[in-house]
Amino acid sequence: MADAPVMKEINPKAPLSPEAKEAIAALVARQRRANGLLMKAVNFVGGQVESGLRMMPKGLREQVEKAARNALEYSYSAASRSRGGAIGRAVAGDRIHKVMATISGAIGGLGGLPTALAELPVATTVIFRAVQGVAAQHGEDPLSAETRLECLRVFGSGGDGPEDDGVDTSFLGARIGLTGPALHKLIAKVSPRFAAVLSQKLAAQAVPVLGAAAGAGTNYAFVDYYTEMAHVHFGLRELARDFDESQVIDEFHRVLGAAQVPVNRA
Repeated sequence: MADAPVMKEINPKAPLSPEAKEAIAALVARQRRANGLLMKAVNFVGGQVESGLRMMPKGLREQVEKAARNALEYSYSAASRSRGGAIGRAVAGDRIHKVMATISGAIGGLGGLPTALAELPVATTVIFRAVQGVAAQHGEDPLSAETRLECLRVFGSGGDGPEDDGVDTSFLGARIGLTGPALHKLIAKVSPRFAAVLSQKLAAQAVPVLGAAAGAGTNYAFVDYYTEMAHVHFGLRELARDFDESQVIDEFHRVLGAAQVPVNRA
């Protein structure tokens, strides 16, 4: 009689430790800080100018969304190519990316909206590189297809609406296949939210020459914002490798919700 098959014991991941809960609370605090004073100023100034842009041809917003989609597709490959070689490895870190983005934004804003649109792929690639660097800090291979897809998800962590919790936690569900169609599907999902954020940047850069200063400031703010959101996204992924994924996200949303409850002052 044949031996019965041996059942392998499945070792469930450990429940959240006090240290893990502290790390999650720190990520919530980091997310709340991401929309700092400079980013709020970008949204305010951009919103004022954008109200005037609404009087322009109806296709302008579609043009912005198309530009966002094209910029994401370009940066997905260009950012990784630029990380190779001694120079690519030397040009790393949040500070250098902020400098690069600031210079790029200043140049892009010199000619108003046309040059601002032309500069988008450069700015997006710089941001993508910065997000890849954050992924590496959290133990991921920044050049792998899976990590680059997760970097794209970070660009979906902005947008209007109270339902936006600031971070895409969809890595908990069925993971997207690493195929060409899946990549385009993810970009199609992310680009409208990225475009909503970009519209503020483009609105601020709409005035030639003055747009140079706006472009420098908004690009700096964008690198700062998306790297902070990347720390939240990849920080959660790092925790989910050691602890139960659903517990990680449940705790994240619990702390996030508690932090958003108004404090009654005496």
